[in-house]
Amino acid sequence: MGEEQALVLGSDATLNTIPEVILKKRKRNEEWALVRKQSLEARKKHNADSRKFAFKKAEQYIREYREKERDLVRFKRVAKSEGKYYVEPEAKLLFVIRIRGTNAMHPKSKKILQLLRLRQIFNGVFIKVNKATLNMLKKVEPYIAYGYPNLKSVKELIYKRGHGKVNHQRVALTNNQIIEEALGEYGIICIEDLVHEITTVGPHFKEANNFLWPFKLNAPSGGLEKKRDHYVEVGSYGNREDEINKLIARMN
Repeated sequence: MGEEQALVLGSDATLNTIPEVILKKRKRNEEWALVRKQSLEARKKHNADSRKFAFKKAEQYIREYREKERDLVRFKRVAKSEGKYYVEPEAKLLFVIRIRGTNAMHPKSKKILQLLRLRQIFNGVFIKVNKATLNMLKKVEPYIAYGYPNLKSVKELIYKRGHGKVNHQRVALTNNQIIEEALGEYGIICIEDLVHEITTVGPHFKEANNFLWPFKLNAPSGGLEKKRDHYVEVGSYGNREDEINKLIARMN
C-alpha cells in the first residue's frame, strides 16, 4: 500500500513539473513586456514634451516675424520723414519652378536642371541666392520661373506639400518625429523649425533643404502665359521677384 501511494505521488509530481524551457520563455516574455511598456511610456512623455517645446518655438518665431515686420515699417517711415528712400535688404531665398519639358533642350541645360533637382515639369525647389546659383539659373532661364517667396508661401508649401527624404524614400511630413529623427542633430525638431530655417536661410539651410523632397505642384489654375516669352514681355519664364507668390498660390 505504501509503495502504491509513493508511486501515485511521484506521478503527480512529474505531471505538475513545468519544463525549464517554458519557464525561461515566460520570464523572457515578461521582461520584454516590461521593456515595451517602459519604452511606450518614455515615448509618450517625450512626445508630450516635444509638443510643448514646439508650441513655445512657434510662439517665439511668430514674435520674431512680427518684430521684423514692425522694424521694416518703422525704417520706411523714418526714411520717408527725412525725404529719403529705404532700400530693403536683398533677398536670400529663391523658389524655382520648372515650367517646360525636355523638348529640344541642350544637354548642359538638362544637366543643370538635374543638379537643381528639377527633373519633372511643375517641380519646385528652394535655392539659396549666391553667385553660383544665379549663374546656373541664367543658363536654364527659358525653362523655369523663379522669384522671392514670402513667409506665407513657404509655410503653405511645407505644410501642404512637404515631403521628406527618409532612407531615399519620399515620406509625407505627417508628424514632427520624422523631422526630429532626420534633422534633430542640427536643432531642427519640428515643422516650425524647418519653416524658420528655410525662410531665414539659416546656418543649416543646406541640410534642411536637402531633406525636403522637390515639391510636386499642380498645373497653375488659369494656365500659364506664353511659355516662350519672358515674364517682363507678358510671358512665363524668368525672374518674377515677389510676383512668384501669386504663381505659387495658383499651383499649390
